[in-house]
Amino acid sequence: MKIPFLSGSLPALRGPEDRMTLRDHLAELRVRIVRSMLAVTLGIVFMLAFYDPVLRFLVRPYKDLCHAKPNLNCDGRLFGLGPLDGFSTRISVSMYGGLILALPVVLWQVWRFVVPALHAKEKKYAIPFITSTIALFALGGYIAYWTLDKALEFLISWSGSGVGQVFQIDKYISLVGLMVFAFGIGFEFPVLLVFLQIVGVLTPQTLRKGWRYAIMAIFVIAAVITPSGDPISMLALAVPMSIFYLCSIVIGLIMQRQKRKHALNATDDDDDDDDDDRDTAGASTSA
Repeated sequence: MKIPFLSGSLPALRGPEDRMTLRDHLAELRVRIVRSMLAVTLGIVFMLAFYDPVLRFLVRPYKDLCHAKPNLNCDGRLFGLGPLDGFSTRISVSMYGGLILALPVVLWQVWRFVVPALHAKEKKYAIPFITSTIALFALGGYIAYWTLDKALEFLISWSGSGVGQVFQIDKYISLVGLMVFAFGIGFEFPVLLVFLQIVGVLTPQTLRKGWRYAIMAIFVIAAVITPSGDPISMLALAVPMSIFYLCSIVIGLIMQRQKRKHALNATDDDDDDDDDDRDTAGASTSA
């Protein structure tokens, strides 16, 4: 039995000089969305099977903090305050984990959908684009996890002395999940900037000219999207994003220099061909 959205033929990948009908675009978009949803579903099922070890991994920063700082009046345990808390937490962990596990497939489907609108020279960036996106998202998630205990310590300290800490399990998991996604998405910032430079929307000169305003905007955005709202997490997100912004300018300048070099070489080759043609024509005339 054939599954339509898996075995059906897709429009051939073409360059921007060709044209795809609206029906072709919608058909390909449907296939990409369905495949992405299947990948997310498989990731959710996998996370459901390994829920307990994943939960222990997520709670470890909180437990380590409570054991290292007894004055915080916490014991590292999470509590369910309602009959549905356990079920909702399992679903939340599975959905967050499923999205993360399916990220390579989703990004590949996005890229395959965008490819027909790109030139042949731009299509060669597929593997670097996917690899850097996954690596930066993983780095952002790791930094969010690494700074989680410091963020919790800051937040708990504001409760005041003598106040016991009782964390609800679903709220704690929601905080961890949002932190990981906020950092992961924030670390995709340089990929977006480099991509916009590749397609010609931005230039490194434009980014370099407005770097002061960009850094200020980065700190504001980091303060807004950081779920915990503490200054430690905000700095842990804003400082790398600022560094990535400057790195994207350098990468843009390197790509710009390579394009100029290729254009110059192509011009020299054309001049050599013209000279050869003139020499051949002159020799024929003399004969």
